[in-house]
Amino acid sequence: MYNNVIKIINNLLDNSEKDIVWVAIDGPSASGKSSLGNFINDNFICNVFHMDDFFLPPEKKTAERLNETGGNIDWERFEKEIIGNVNLGQNFTFNVYDCHNLSYFETGKVFCKRLNIVEGVYSMHPQLIDNYDFKIYLDVDSEKQKQRILNRSNEKKLARFVNEWIPLENRYFEETDLKNRCDAVFDTSELF
Repeated sequence: MYNNVIKIINNLLDNSEKDIVWVAIDGPSASGKSSLGNFINDNFICNVFHMDDFFLPPEKKTAERLNETGGNIDWERFEKEIIGNVNLGQNFTFNVYDCHNLSYFETGKVFCKRLNIVEGVYSMHPQLIDNYDFKIYLDVDSEKQKQRILNRSNEKKLARFVNEWIPLENRYFEETDLKNRCDAVFDTSELF
């Protein structure tokens, strides 16, 4: 998979006349999105943005908003602070939302680069998907997913994923038909 992604991105950069190129990596929790984002970052001059930095803060969590497909992500802020600034070609800072401390902190300066990677569940939210030049979906078997989540956290967090976050993700994937809207789909169940 990793070699295929290198070829895909090289081809995309070689054949695009665009000054700014966007690649999104979406898929279930524990499917390897962050690992792939890190791999791309190690092999290209690029920015990597994490959707985990844009979860919805409590003051925006209305019943109406949470009923929307992908409504638990602050896509408006992502579109304004990340996509807007990158597309303007300017260096900038942005605020990361820490959902553990329920607070924001400012990043260091982000320098404009041609290649920009967005990784994380909801990165292809219906309001964001049209911004991307290439869309990658990573899939994982549900049992492997649970094992990976348990390996990186604990039983309590796994239960929260299974009972709360995974059902929201699955609803998002189904309602957006995301897998079928992507340019490349990789199953990572046997990778690690």
